[in-house]
Amino acid sequence: MTARSRKIPTSMMTADQRALYDAIAGGRRTAGPQAFDLLDADGQLEGPFNAMLLRPALGHALQALGSAVRYETSFPARARELAILAVAYAWESEFERYAHEAVAHAVGLADDELAAVREARFADVADPYEQVVAATAWTLATGGDLDDAGYARAHEVLGEEGLFELTTLVGYYATLALQLRVFRVAAPGAGPAGQSR
Repeated sequence: MTARSRKIPTSMMTADQRALYDAIAGGRRTAGPQAFDLLDADGQLEGPFNAMLLRPALGHALQALGSAVRYETSFPARARELAILAVAYAWESEFERYAHEAVAHAVGLADDELAAVREARFADVADPYEQVVAATAWTLATGGDLDDAGYARAHEVLGEEGLFELTTLVGYYATLALQLRVFRVAAPGAGPAGQSR
């Protein structure tokens, strides 16, 4: 399948679109080393960010939420990336896998740790905190809820605030996975776009 939404060149953007583009391309995501490119060779936004330009008012709110989820939660970087990848694997989101496997490697996660999450083998995640984060994110992404035992375990390890943060993270990345699927956004260099669930 081919992409359903064209990339918007900066020369064709409205003032609102350009303001959103500048917030993404020059914002917090670009500070420090980059594990994946936010812009393609032509300077157009990659992944979910291009679709945000379709409705800048919503795009601003969504990208601000994403920035808060990435940079303002209490999760250590490794746990955060395991949670994001649990959503990406559960939703079979090609772009999210591409982007966040790169970030995961940059924060020190090994391929065997990523495989454990991808294959829902959470007992193989060595760190108990990371194990609960990944397993809870997977359960939320695949079932949309926690049973009493899952809630009790997550609450014990993460606390109420941490569980709120995790449900927000899962909801945000599930939203992106849905948008990436509907607009058929592939990872750069992956060929024709298309995602299945």
